[in-house]
Amino acid sequence: MDLLRFITAGSVDDGKSTLIGRLLYDSKSILSDQLEALEKQSKNREEGSIDLALLTDGLRAEREQGITIDVAYKYFSTPKRKFIIADAPGHIQYTRNMVTGASNAQLMIILVDARFGIMEQTRRHTIIASLLNMPQVVLAINKMDLVEYSQDVYNNIVIEYAAMAKSLGLRNIGFIPISALNGDNIVEKSRSMNWYEGPGLLELLETVSIDTETNLTHARMPVQWVIRPQTEELPDYRGYAGKIISGTYKVGDEIIVLPAGLKSKLTRIESGLKDVEEAVAGQAVILHLEDDIDISRGDMLVKNDHPPVLGQDLDVLLCWMDSKPLKPGNRYLVQHNSRRVKSVVKEIEYRIDVNSLEKVTGIETVALNEIVRAKIKTASPLAYDLYHALRANGGLILIDETSNVTVGACMIQ
Repeated sequence: MDLLRFITAGSVDDGKSTLIGRLLYDSKSILSDQLEALEKQSKNREEGSIDLALLTDGLRAEREQGITIDVAYKYFSTPKRKFIIADAPGHIQYTRNMVTGASNAQLMIILVDARFGIMEQTRRHTIIASLLNMPQVVLAINKMDLVEYSQDVYNNIVIEYAAMAKSLGLRNIGFIPISALNGDNIVEKSRSMNWYEGPGLLELLETVSIDTETNLTHARMPVQWVIRPQTEELPDYRGYAGKIISGTYKVGDEIIVLPAGLKSKLTRIESGLKDVEEAVAGQAVILHLEDDIDISRGDMLVKNDHPPVLGQDLDVLLCWMDSKPLKPGNRYLVQHNSRRVKSVVKEIEYRIDVNSLEKVTGIETVALNEIVRAKIKTASPLAYDLYHALRANGGLILIDETSNVTVGACMIQ
């Protein structure tokens, strides 16, 4: 059974947490003890009803304010597919949390309130979706019950959003009119919107194609661990363990070890405690090579038909996540898959206005939540791909050397 990772985003009070709660509740993914706890926590509600938003608003401070201030993750499954949901913050000052949650998602659901239409945060989240090269975007037009399930209201919002999405180059856009509170077009099709002929939200999530997210041509496996037991039973065992992030590997393949550039041949593949002839993206494996090569954690085993870029000078889109400002000349650790190297931020080219996509030049410092185009130089080469071509090998994070805190998320351009 395959897995779909998706994120919900939108303005405050657009109903993101209620939508996720409705998905879990109507798909019968809530355990009886969870349901009992929700009923007790749902104060000031009509008798017999529960506050579905509490399923994701797990922090007391969030519940007291009625907003989501961090990314909350929930897991559920249906007979057709497994799901991981990330509920992103709605406030502008939590843009960094939204970027973090979206970076690993295959689909984004952007909610809008049918009464107000496209808002500033709608534009902001749509622009971030385009910057992150989001494979699928669904605009869920919520609270249709408060506009009397008007088809005209829905159509006007669709027309406005479609024009914006086209200008940003977004692909695979879907539109669904819903009422998360009442359950219209969530799991069951709405009887109040017979004019809508598309799928319900859960049906769309169960059937949307995610094959395009898996790259089976560009073989990449970052080495997580070098296994050398050196026991009497296994005196010569040498395996390289890691997760294949893209591509396929077969016994007999010619392998290049990067960044050293040494060549060898794949002689054995272990997966799930047994030998296999072939392994594909997503599998955790142990690879064995024909030659004894000096390989360590952070090296990457690739095939020579579609090699990555090898270099130290990186152009990146950078979302700054620290309260301390970023300045040219600052030094950080770069974490790229399993490889960690020292780096310096050489230049801030411009800041992107995430409301208009305008490029603001002359930037001397970068503040929390700002997105900029920057140049980074690493102390040693990285084997990378451009983010728009291969997300799995085109992202990295910046780490403060003194506090070990993640301060920036980067997409290599």
